[in-house]
Amino acid sequence: MKNEKEYAIVMNGVAKEFKVLNRREGLMGSIRDLFSRDYRTVTAVDDISIKIPKGQIVGYLGPNGAGKSTTIKMMTGVLEPSRGELIVNGCVPYKNRTRNAEKIGVVFGQRSQLWWSLPLIESFKLLKEIYLIPDDEYNEMMELYTSLVDLEPLLHKTVRQMSLGQRTLSDILAAFLHNPQIVFLDEPTIGLDVSMKAKIRELIKELNRRKNTTVILTTHDMGDVDALCERIVIIDHGKMIYDNDMEHLKTYYGSYRTLKLRMPGDVWEEEVIDESQTDVMSVISDYQKKGKILDIKLEEIATEEVIKKIYEGVAG
Repeated sequence: MKNEKEYAIVMNGVAKEFKVLNRREGLMGSIRDLFSRDYRTVTAVDDISIKIPKGQIVGYLGPNGAGKSTTIKMMTGVLEPSRGELIVNGCVPYKNRTRNAEKIGVVFGQRSQLWWSLPLIESFKLLKEIYLIPDDEYNEMMELYTSLVDLEPLLHKTVRQMSLGQRTLSDILAAFLHNPQIVFLDEPTIGLDVSMKAKIRELIKELNRRKNTTVILTTHDMGDVDALCERIVIIDHGKMIYDNDMEHLKTYYGSYRTLKLRMPGDVWEEEVIDESQTDVMSVISDYQKKGKILDIKLEEIATEEVIKKIYEGVAG
């Protein structure tokens, strides 16, 4: 049993509710809405309890509108929970926003935290002053960055001159610069090519390993999940529906296979089959009735399909 101090994040029964106005249609309806008190309560996050140990990389996943962003906003202190207990780095985020901000780093998609018109090195120097990073710690991080990536060509380049991949890489370096205890990454590889995705995944893994930084990753890219995450937490409609490691996720659906068949016209048909419930040969036989099968492939189910099935409630 871990001591509470060994956890980066502790959530007990956390919920977040919003009051939403029941709007009327038309111009007169809009005018009446100005004076209306007809509200309904929408639950964005519903009774989530989770403990995340220090140094763990966690994939916090769910479909759009599941409540991921609301949870992250509560963890970072932007929102106050409607009920429940939330402790991040030993403090209550919304009550200690400045203290909490000092100990976290964030990368939100394509919203750069760097200064657009300044060379990267100047942005780093400004962040050094903002976070009051001692000279020795700053120099240590810069040496580490140089050992991990080809940093020199970027240091004197303005952010606006960078490619999307270079900017994302620089944003991740900026998020880790003050050696935060937790880094929140929201879709960090969105829009990047395969080569740059691989480079950024390796960078995140290495920074996590060397600095023991807790990483909370929200993404729709299952490549990020496979490459980075030790643990997966999935929420849907505000409720947690899965919390376990990657290997369990795969073995949980060990009887599932992806059947691919190449039909006339070079058309590939694809089906996910639960072999404990369905005979593969009977499925192939059904396709043979539709036309000659030119090729057959039977593959392990992809992580993306497993996640999709959990979204659809198969796990329940």
